[in-house]
Amino acid sequence: MHNRLKDLRAEHGWSQAFLAEKLEVSRQSVNAIETGKYDPSLPLAFRIAKLFGKRIEEVFQYGE
Repeated sequence: MHNRLKDLRAEHGWSQAFLAEKLEVSRQSVNAIETGKYDPSLPLAFRIAKLFGKRIEEVFQYGE
């Protein structure tokens, strides 16, 4: 799954640690999602999209 998390985070000037705190996950989880090593749970994906004011499809795209 591809995602725009790193770009969205950069647009807001947020560090991985700051985003992790807002999402109540570890910084390592944010890093793993950004690098495609981990796909978030559906509830977490919705929290991420909501935090950035986006639809889930605007943050995450399925594909190889």
